[in-house]
Amino acid sequence: MNTANTDQRLHSLDNLRAIMMWLGIVVHVSVNYMINPSPTPWRDSQTSVLADLLIVFIHAFRMPVFFILAGFFVAMLVAKRGMAAMLRQRVRKLVWPFMVFWPLLLIFMSLLVAVYAHLNAFGTMGVDFELIPKVPGRPQVSLLHLWFIYYLFLYCLVYALLLRWSVFIPLALQHGFANTWKILCTNWWGIFLLTLPLALAGSFYRNGMVTPLGSFMPHPAEFIHSGMFFSCGIFLYRFQADLLPRFERRCWSYLCAGLPVFVVFLALVKSGGNTESANPGMQTIMAYLYNSVSWLWSFALIGLFLRYLLGKSRLLSYLADSSYWVYLVHMLGTIGFGILLYHSPFGAVGRMMCNIVLTSLFCLLSYHLLVRRGLIERFLNGGASKKAVDAGSVNPGISC
Repeated sequence: MNTANTDQRLHSLDNLRAIMMWLGIVVHVSVNYMINPSPTPWRDSQTSVLADLLIVFIHAFRMPVFFILAGFFVAMLVAKRGMAAMLRQRVRKLVWPFMVFWPLLLIFMSLLVAVYAHLNAFGTMGVDFELIPKVPGRPQVSLLHLWFIYYLFLYCLVYALLLRWSVFIPLALQHGFANTWKILCTNWWGIFLLTLPLALAGSFYRNGMVTPLGSFMPHPAEFIHSGMFFSCGIFLYRFQADLLPRFERRCWSYLCAGLPVFVVFLALVKSGGNTESANPGMQTIMAYLYNSVSWLWSFALIGLFLRYLLGKSRLLSYLADSSYWVYLVHMLGTIGFGILLYHSPFGAVGRMMCNIVLTSLFCLLSYHLLVRRGLIERFLNGGASKKAVDAGSVNPGISC
């Protein structure tokens, strides 16, 4: 693989990462206005089925793509700099930002949620932490949306341990395991085998959709679910010469194959699967369908960006540079502007659109004025990257 082709492919993946990050704003704004029960303790007085559809649609591929890209770039970092350098870089990029920003976000987000709860209870602004509803099965003090970097660092530790222990594993067994992943990612039937462990994990969740509980103690189902996509990214890097061109050639096939599966999933949700009383068998079927879509559309998106957005874009490079900051602070915007729009004359869809625009402006302006090329930029990104390959190799593909 020549250097120019490699750089173009890394530009494509960095462009994909930037778009997936911005879809996080759409998802977390939509949570305010969804009709179905929400795991978050805030809800606008206006709701729309569009919000539910956007969440189900985007959730199918967004985090899977992020973990695949994260695994890809971690494997690339190990190949280029070694395991020890990868761990040092992950501590600097993941652990220290978590230690700094998690307490601050916990304070400010708790305050905003308390105001939201007061609005829901009395229709007026106020702060009363006792009004915040307790969500069954969720911790009182959670990881918030920083669960992604928390899990990502755990995966990096596991990967480092496996690399260290690999000296005790026969090479034939190592190659056999790696080639099995390649075969599964190469053949259409492999996707349906890869979905089996994800279906088992999803069977414990409403509609078969794995949603993070935010606990500091990793939930086995969540750890397996995201870990499968992270592992895929590692092997995608190893076999990129074969797999990336295949995803590029077959991107539309993957996309089209996922559509009828997604429609069947929605039909099951509408016909009664979307209830607390849905039987475990139905939950498992729904989880299998939904996670099949996750694999198909993740491969489709990688291929589409390799095919149509392979060059370096100034706009997407800027969004990629800002992605870590936006990931950290965007929830302050989605909740805060949700409060400000609570009594607006708009309906649910109008409020959603306003919130998305306002949150995006808040994130971009705060990044440009307070972060870019400054101390916080160096702390998060090591400075604005000059090349997409640099951005891809140092940024963890962050978002929630």
